[in-house]
Amino acid sequence: MPASVAWSSQSSIIRLPQVHRHSLRLVALGDSLVYGYGDPEGGGWVERLRRQWMSPGSPGHVVYNLGVRGNRVVQVRDRLEHEFRHRGELRNRVPDVIILSVGVNDCARIQSPQGRNYTDFEQFQTVINSLLDSAQNLCPVLFVGMVPVDEMKMPFQDCLYYNHENQYLYKEATRLACLERNIPYLDIFEHWLKQGETWWKSRLSVDGLHPNTMGYQSLLHDVLNWEPIIQMDRSHHSQLI
Repeated sequence: MPASVAWSSQSSIIRLPQVHRHSLRLVALGDSLVYGYGDPEGGGWVERLRRQWMSPGSPGHVVYNLGVRGNRVVQVRDRLEHEFRHRGELRNRVPDVIILSVGVNDCARIQSPQGRNYTDFEQFQTVINSLLDSAQNLCPVLFVGMVPVDEMKMPFQDCLYYNHENQYLYKEATRLACLERNIPYLDIFEHWLKQGETWWKSRLSVDGLHPNTMGYQSLLHDVLNWEPIIQMDRSHHSQLI
């Protein structure tokens, strides 16, 4: 794996070579969940993470938010390498870690609850495999899954129908594709549903699709307490001692 950071599935640690004593550069690519739509206070979980890592005493990692509202998996795949190559910062360095989060727009049904999926499921499987392979050839990869939608608020924009059945199908395809490649996958969909309907619905915007401010706060909490992120910070810190 060509990178300054290597993921070890055996030890569940992102290992940093001794020779690199610098803060990490991360890029977050995906859809509106990365972009942070619905959080006018904090700008979403990626922006909140970026600000937290800018504070004194933090690891000092740099995060580039490359989220685009409405993106599907094919669009993220097609812009992956170009975005990656142009997010260096110092001495033409490329990023150390890619965080991906995409898929909810692909699973929407168009025009009616029984309409076709925005991205055909077989095509989605092909493209998500291609995206993960391409990303992993660049550097270590983490994947943050989708949040559950409020089916009672559909349709979104009068034409897109999201439902849990399709969300589960597409997120499972993504989770299994990540598992095959030893890419850590944070299953937000399952985690939020386990908290109970009152809990997760209170964290969605009025459109029933995007998290609200409280939702993005919860997402940030989930990410910061995710073992790969914890180990990444520990491993990086140990190189600086």
